[in-house]
Amino acid sequence: MSEQQRDKQPQAVSTQQIHHPYRAPAGWEAVPVGVYKASTVLFKNTADLRTPRPRDGHSYRYGLHGTPTSYTLAARLATLEHAEHCLLVPSGLAAVTLVSLGLLRPGDEVLVPDNVYGQNRYLSESFLPQFGITHRFYDPLDAAGFKALLVPQTKLVWLEAAGSITLEFPDLIGLLQACKSHGVLTAMDNTWGAGLAFNAFEIAPQSHAGLGCDIVMQALTKYPSGGADVLMGSVCTRDLALHERLNHAHEHLGYGLGQNDVELVLRGLPTLELRYRAQDACTRALAAWMQARPEVARVLHPALPGSPGHEHWLQTSSAGAACLFSVVFKPRYGQREVDAFVDALQLFGIGYSWAGPMSLAVPYDMSRSRALGLPYAEGQIVRFAIGLEAEADLRADLERALSVLA
Repeated sequence: MSEQQRDKQPQAVSTQQIHHPYRAPAGWEAVPVGVYKASTVLFKNTADLRTPRPRDGHSYRYGLHGTPTSYTLAARLATLEHAEHCLLVPSGLAAVTLVSLGLLRPGDEVLVPDNVYGQNRYLSESFLPQFGITHRFYDPLDAAGFKALLVPQTKLVWLEAAGSITLEFPDLIGLLQACKSHGVLTAMDNTWGAGLAFNAFEIAPQSHAGLGCDIVMQALTKYPSGGADVLMGSVCTRDLALHERLNHAHEHLGYGLGQNDVELVLRGLPTLELRYRAQDACTRALAAWMQARPEVARVLHPALPGSPGHEHWLQTSSAGAACLFSVVFKPRYGQREVDAFVDALQLFGIGYSWAGPMSLAVPYDMSRSRALGLPYAEGQIVRFAIGLEAEADLRADLERALSVLA
């Protein structure tokens, strides 16, 4: 104890603990990023307090707006997505909501693909209309029909590659060309691609230089985390003015993160590519095997020839195809039979989300989930999310469960 400390008047234990003078010395260096938890951020003096502090990843003013831990994650995700700026939010749905609420105003219209993530559909149908924001759905495989939908009120177009559940791969080149020609902002849900399958800011640069999305979001819940234990999302941009518009909405919506969750995503990033490639390879093998089964009408997977949008996947995303495939069973198998098949699986959990270590299977009824055509309404659909189990074990489990249908 220093002489200065001994000369001080005795303080209560709580005061001593809150105002303890010890500070760890500088120079600590380790592989993991330090976890900094804070609501209050301390300023040096009142002049420092009154100095404006931009949310630029280099200064701090309140824990809600960023810590060294969350700034590090944002910077690494921006690199992953080939972006300049990144905002973190508490979930993938929060990322979708941030983009739509941050950019749309009364009288604006948003166009949404008909195979969009369900929560984005509900947001457009049930929440945005109360703010005077309209929506229409489009066929992501029909760029010519899509172009005809663009009107002066269209201010935002959502893209999703591949589509939710049915996994059609959109005509990204055609859709983006139409949006660019009309000056319409585009936002890509890149959760499936994870920043690895393609660069959403530069789609097919060899043949269409300069063609890309304006905004790219991910549900970090999926691949970047990889542990099925975190909810988080990201919104990335290259344009500073667009980032500042989203940043303004981010601040007023009060989005915050638990720094232990940030730590978990940071821990998952170094193995992201290894997990993505391993799950991709296993998924392709199982999807091809299921395609040959007599119980199956078709398999939906962008890398399989004949799957909807396969030719678009070859143009823009042949580097990866994620961990998802869906199976359309032959019409003679109804919901009861298909549910029994899913219940008979032993290595596949029944639950939402994907890209975690455990494989998952979920049956879907597509008859009421589309605004446009229903190309897969002829049979029951099960979406599989392949985890990190051995391919042979998963195949044996599928074969055993398929015997229930017999």
